[in-house]
Amino acid sequence: MSSSFHSPNTLLDLLLACFFIGLCTSDCIPRKQIPYESNSIKVFREESIYNYSSILMREDLGLLIVGAREAIYALDINNISVTKTKVTWQVSWVKQNECTYKGKHPDIECRNYIRTLHQINETLMYVCGTNAFNPTCDYIAYVDGQLKLVGQQEEGKGKCPFDPFQRYSSIIVDGDFYSATFVNFLGSEPVILRNSLNVLRTESASYWLNEPNFVYMDVIPESKNSLDGDDDKIYIFFSENAIEYDFYNKLIVSRVARVCKGDKGGQRTLQKKWTSFVKATLECPIPGSILPSVVQDVFHVHHHNWRKNLFYAIFTSQSDSSVLSSVVCAYTVTDINEVFSYGKFKTPVTVDTSDVKWIMYSGEPPVPRPGACINNAARAMKIQSSLDLPDRTLQFIRDRPLMDDTVKPVTGRPLLFTKGISFTRLVVDCKIGLDGQTYLVMFIGTDKGFVQKAVNYNDEMHIIEELQLFKNPEPISVLRLSTSLGQLYAGSSSGVVQMPVADCGHYSSCLDCVLARDPYCAWDLSTHNCVTLPSPSKEINLVQSLLEGDASRCPRPVSVKVENRTLVLGNNIKLPCQQDSNLAQLNWRFESQQLNPSKEKYATYSDGLLIYNATATDAGCYTCESVERVVNKDYKRTLAIYELQIPSAKDHIGSHPTITVPLTTFENMAEATASPQHKNMVGSWVAMQVSLALLSVMMVALLLWNLCMGHLPLQKCCTSRGQKKQKALAQSESLPENTEPLQAAVFFHSNNSYRKGSSMDAFKYIRDESEI
Repeated sequence: MSSSFHSPNTLLDLLLACFFIGLCTSDCIPRKQIPYESNSIKVFREESIYNYSSILMREDLGLLIVGAREAIYALDINNISVTKTKVTWQVSWVKQNECTYKGKHPDIECRNYIRTLHQINETLMYVCGTNAFNPTCDYIAYVDGQLKLVGQQEEGKGKCPFDPFQRYSSIIVDGDFYSATFVNFLGSEPVILRNSLNVLRTESASYWLNEPNFVYMDVIPESKNSLDGDDDKIYIFFSENAIEYDFYNKLIVSRVARVCKGDKGGQRTLQKKWTSFVKATLECPIPGSILPSVVQDVFHVHHHNWRKNLFYAIFTSQSDSSVLSSVVCAYTVTDINEVFSYGKFKTPVTVDTSDVKWIMYSGEPPVPRPGACINNAARAMKIQSSLDLPDRTLQFIRDRPLMDDTVKPVTGRPLLFTKGISFTRLVVDCKIGLDGQTYLVMFIGTDKGFVQKAVNYNDEMHIIEELQLFKNPEPISVLRLSTSLGQLYAGSSSGVVQMPVADCGHYSSCLDCVLARDPYCAWDLSTHNCVTLPSPSKEINLVQSLLEGDASRCPRPVSVKVENRTLVLGNNIKLPCQQDSNLAQLNWRFESQQLNPSKEKYATYSDGLLIYNATATDAGCYTCESVERVVNKDYKRTLAIYELQIPSAKDHIGSHPTITVPLTTFENMAEATASPQHKNMVGSWVAMQVSLALLSVMMVALLLWNLCMGHLPLQKCCTSRGQKKQKALAQSESLPENTEPLQAAVFFHSNNSYRKGSSMDAFKYIRDESEI
């Protein structure tokens, strides 16, 4: 991945001076978190197709070429949900059976995963796939709106990994194919290879490559405007098991290696091997960790003067670290060259006749310098190519490819440090702000399917927002940036997502827009919207302040409408208030006084205020205010206003015919009467509660009396009274003359007894009218 930009020659000086020398504030918390449902994204995925692991942007054709498992897609680069054409490349049954026979999973590993996509010319592309652990390459053409495999299949060994889930990297430079991968089925033979008429590769020795994990490679045109006639160079970034440390376990270190494009190998020593291969340790310390960080991805920021090119790299803590952390560091080509051209070498020494230790080589290296490209000084010694290098120089670099000096990041420390997140991919964009300065904006993918958008201002790394690109958590495996279109493309196991680098609609107010400090966005005073900043732009109606975060030009905000809420005595009451920035602090005021939360009475959360066991004294006006500090200045914004009111007694009776009163209500009455403004209301409320209590007592007494008198079908309540009733029933021979009301009552009772399953005769009750 790389990006090109042309800016003033002072850009790197500005970076060194102010933009890239600070860590995060507030522990690198994103100012905004945009959920999946709120993102302006476009999605592409196809049923039963997985591992969208390679992406090639063809802006000249208006296409996004996507390689997945056994399929290659040509998508509309402006809207990837539109598929232009597709071609499948499946594994034959023979190859799949062979792969399965060797112990690989038939439905997972024994498929063809498209891992390599490179442009050859306007219509032709080069593609390689794992092909069931039998790497194969072919050409693919785009003609008349259709993708088509040319059918010129060739062995992909050394160009594409066997394992579909193994990291690797490759580029095409002047028609030569450079790759960093593994060249055997078991994945135990790593190689940095150049496929050309003069094939070159690394030595098969652990001190050259020791179980590496290749990450990135690119070319630097160092022959351009070179005063000493230097050669172009290929830089390779990877991690590997360290050979120079005596550790109780395998220790992973991050490396950068370099080879010369014009290398032809040695005449006798290092035949068909790199004579210019050197490597050095990349330093990007994680605060609080004693173990080296592990490089995960690299992005190359091009400058028209190659000496000012930058490599951005993301690192994560080692797996045995107690706390998962991630960092971002930046390196200059000049610093890397300084180590390779003038640094000390490491050399192996034997200790106790068995162990090998790597220490700094204290002697003088031979001339020409080992690992150097052929330049004017070498040519003056009649050395026209690497084939003319003396054996002493070749033997030295063959046995000592590791530098003792390390490559340190710009200003010696990380640009960004965060805990609890694992970074996976990185791209960097260049944006000119309203102030005319160039800002480098980082888009960082995570293992949970998020992208963080970050930029450095005045020694402080500022994460503008974190966007959720995938509905379900999954690592982002590929990230591509189209600067001209302003679009970002992310691939994962389940699909591909397209998102704009700027979505200024997330900012709802002028204050929110300006304090976001997003180089892509500015507040339009005429339309009252946060809009995408045109490039270049000097509109006087636009407000943007990136370095200072100055929102003084913003118009006065619209007054917040007061919302009335009912206060129910004894209940817990929640007042919602959603903060508009994770960097802001919510403050609550009650009747113009600062509200101090206490465990017994109040609890404040990121989304509101909770009032415990509300009393009459809690009635009144509550104001939620957001306070965000930017460059030592506080910006306040009122988010919500609530008026808590106790309803009148009339309102309670009308709307709640049956009221359950909490026990704490009566305890709170004495406290409530102390407030003069609620005295009449509380008095009415107490009178109503007492009346209801007396009515309840009378109803209970009447019920008990009827039970004891036997008027209700519970015979056992009063035994003696029931026996008298049965005796009177036996002596009676006829009913009273006026029996209609009594018969209706008996009929009603008998029906109820039937429903309850009672077998007793209903007419043996309520015979004596004197008892009614």
